[in-house]
Amino acid sequence: MAYKIDPELCTACGSCKDECPVDAISAGDVYSIDPDSCIECGACEATCPVEAISA
Repeated sequence: MAYKIDPELCTACGSCKDECPVDAISAGDVYSIDPDSCIECGACEATCPVEAISA
C-alpha cells in the first residue's frame, strides 16, 4: 500500500518531496503521492515534521 498525505495536516513544506528517491510526490497547495510511483520506502513519512504522511 502506498503512502498517503493527509491534506488536513500537510503544510506543503517540501521536506517529503526532497526525500523521495523516486520523485513520487507532487507539489501544490497540499502535496500528493502518486501510488503507482511510490516504492513504500518510508523516507517521506520519516521526514514529515507534522506527521501528515502514513501508510
